[in-house]
Amino acid sequence: MLMPKRVKHRRVFRGRMKGTAQRGNMVTYGDFGLQALEPSWITSNQIEAARIALTRYIKRGGQVFIKIFPDKPVTEKPAETRMGSGKGSPEYWVAVVKPGRVLFEVKGVDEETAREAMRLAMHKLPVKCKFVKKETEGDSCEN
Repeated sequence: MLMPKRVKHRRVFRGRMKGTAQRGNMVTYGDFGLQALEPSWITSNQIEAARIALTRYIKRGGQVFIKIFPDKPVTEKPAETRMGSGKGSPEYWVAVVKPGRVLFEVKGVDEETAREAMRLAMHKLPVKCKFVKKETEGDSCEN
């Protein structure tokens, strides 16, 4: 599973997920992407499950880019523990995802294959997603 090699702080606050993604919201490395439509925490297990679904479908034909990384520790207290006595120990790692964030990108496959592979990956994730294409130079509207 994905997790940082080392971190500055072992336990962190929960934080907030207001607003849309300011960075990581464009398809940069690949030709097609999977964009989140709602905010959520995505665990390292969910990222791995989606990655496996993607790579299995494209059968090593293209290249898959994972654009999110689980760098936030989530703590849990043991079952049937009384309140108090501090914060729990880190149990798993999550990536904080805001609406508009591109989660995965695919390169080197045709659109039909990429669309089906992304659909399979979507089912492994806890957020609503949409299939997006890379914007070319002429597509962007500049005022």
